[in-house]
Amino acid sequence: MKFLPLAIASLVFASLSHSAPQDDQYVLGPDSQVKEGVPQGKVTQMPAWANSKVYPGTTRDWWVYVPAQYKAETPANVMVFCDGGGFVKADGQFRVPVVFDNLISKGEMPVTIAIFINPGAFPTTNPKDKPRSNRSFEYDSLGDLHARFLLEEILPEVSKTYKLTEDPEGRGICGNSSGGICAFTVAWERPEAFRKVVSHIGSFTNIRGGYVYPALIRKTEKKPLKVFLQDGSNDLDNQFGNWPLANQDMAASLKFAGYDYQFVLGEGTHSGKQGGAILPDTLRWLWKK
Repeated sequence: MKFLPLAIASLVFASLSHSAPQDDQYVLGPDSQVKEGVPQGKVTQMPAWANSKVYPGTTRDWWVYVPAQYKAETPANVMVFCDGGGFVKADGQFRVPVVFDNLISKGEMPVTIAIFINPGAFPTTNPKDKPRSNRSFEYDSLGDLHARFLLEEILPEVSKTYKLTEDPEGRGICGNSSGGICAFTVAWERPEAFRKVVSHIGSFTNIRGGYVYPALIRKTEKKPLKVFLQDGSNDLDNQFGNWPLANQDMAASLKFAGYDYQFVLGEGTHSGKQGGAILPDTLRWLWKK
């Protein structure tokens, strides 16, 4: 089992002897805080995406972050965040725009545009009724449908305004839980378009067949992916499977197949707290050449 560099390893191992219950021990560090003098990028909430041909009938919120260092004449790297509303929040568990600001300013990751996109929902005719979520279908399903959605609809739309790299080594995707398996699926299906994956508490279980990945990784010719996995030993155990065991099986298969990967196993629950706490180090590793 491979682990991240000392800064993350120390955090993980220290947590094992910490008296705080499960997730409470994971806190955001200085790179997740706004710092005086660091240039701040701009987050724009885009008009709701309601004309999808890949997921017809759905509508969704989404946001685009552009770092202060972006120059129109130079293609920027791009990173997509599933369940984007949680990642973009200024006071959330991840605070991605703040982390990007700090790391880009220090030269610890490249100039990268972030796209935060929520799963789709089917609007209702009665405003009192809650829209029906399409999240599990979009995120837990195997196949290239979500990759097509990003490549045929979202990236072309962002490219109308900003210059994005077409180099797959400069494209990443991240998600939590079902969003974590979705991130892996997108890169697995389309490695010529996405090669960097971050999966927190990934649902590599039998919700919609995702439990097959460890076997597929072992039997399929190695793909040019760089994969980061995080989970907690107190993650879910239910009718769909055991999340910690599934993630350990993924890590073992990636190791067997010779992938460039990292796996951090803490003792948290099905929560984004540990993933958020280690996100700066995760991104340093992900974008390191």
